[in-house]
Amino acid sequence: MPLTDITIKSAKPAGKPVRLYDRDGLYLEVAPSGGKWWRLKYRFAGKERRISLGVYPKIQLKRARDRAAAAHKLLAEGVDPAARRKAERSALRVRAANTFALVAREWLAAKLPVWDGRHGKRVSARVEKDLIHWLGAKPIADITTAEILETVQRIESRGALDVARRALRDCGCILRYACSTNRASADPTSLLRGALKRVNEVHRPAITKPAQVGELLRMIHGYTGTMPVRCALRLAPLVFVRPTELRTAQWSEIDFEAAEWRFRIGKTGIDHIVPLATQAIEILRELQPFTGRGRYVFPSARSSRQPMSDNAVLAAFRRMSIPQEEMCGHGFRAMARTILDEVLKYRVDIIEHQLAHKVLDPNGRAYNRTAFLEDRHEMMQTWANYLDGLRTGANVVPFPQRA
Repeated sequence: MPLTDITIKSAKPAGKPVRLYDRDGLYLEVAPSGGKWWRLKYRFAGKERRISLGVYPKIQLKRARDRAAAAHKLLAEGVDPAARRKAERSALRVRAANTFALVAREWLAAKLPVWDGRHGKRVSARVEKDLIHWLGAKPIADITTAEILETVQRIESRGALDVARRALRDCGCILRYACSTNRASADPTSLLRGALKRVNEVHRPAITKPAQVGELLRMIHGYTGTMPVRCALRLAPLVFVRPTELRTAQWSEIDFEAAEWRFRIGKTGIDHIVPLATQAIEILRELQPFTGRGRYVFPSARSSRQPMSDNAVLAAFRRMSIPQEEMCGHGFRAMARTILDEVLKYRVDIIEHQLAHKVLDPNGRAYNRTAFLEDRHEMMQTWANYLDGLRTGANVVPFPQRA
């Protein structure tokens, strides 16, 4: 006869376990200590097996029957309920073990070797301080959009708006990495677009008017600092790379025969090619006897094993009385971008390639590093000649519109 709530409630313990049978293999086992456990007896692959369905009174009779019915449904589908439960428990343990902290540090370990050292340190510090501190112990598959928003809003509340946006981007990268390694099923940060306060963009100072560029170049060529700094200042407008890329340039990356400087951009891990005009080659040839035996083209004044300080060019600007609100090391990029487009009339996509900006073709694919390389060689030589004309005060006539 099937069990009733009254029968179950009144069941008393004995000197050994007592089994009160219900139906379809379900029974209640009353231990000598008084505890009552629901169990299910069934046969699978010709063998008798048992599984626990919970403890009474937390699991009442109806719920125990529902669990037994679910187990019988699995049996009808050829699945062993005990094996299924074991697999589910194993999955839960794996889910709990794959915390945000574990996956985030694994993502960092994969990225750090291809990032620039300073960039990697900044990202690592941001992830540890602003993300792992709050989300680290949570299983990454269980992190919600609301939890991510609360985390980045904490950063925002201290006025670090740009850091908050970068942390949100980092969080998205970590979650997408988790998805790619089957430890999460979605990236909740995709739902937070526009959720943070806007950052008022501050453009880096740059001189872009040709007459002022000529004056700046004359000041640079008259600078009397150390040889590496003098050469770095003269080379910077000719190659218009990011300041970190210039100061960490290595002699092994310079191909004098091909007149090219090939290096990997630390921030993105993208290979880049800078065609070197004859003027740039001359500067490097002039510097080579001084620093060519070491690793870096522009070594630190303190140690040849380290690159030049990121403040070296800025300090030179200040010594030349160039105000910080007028020009910085990064300003050579804006200078080249503006004049090559507006004065020398080069195609924007060729300029953007040389600036190592992401440029897409009509099919949405990023151009490779060698795209327009011949055109870029010609452009860089024309640019160097144009700068020479500005520096010497020649009558520089804008080039005709290019197709």
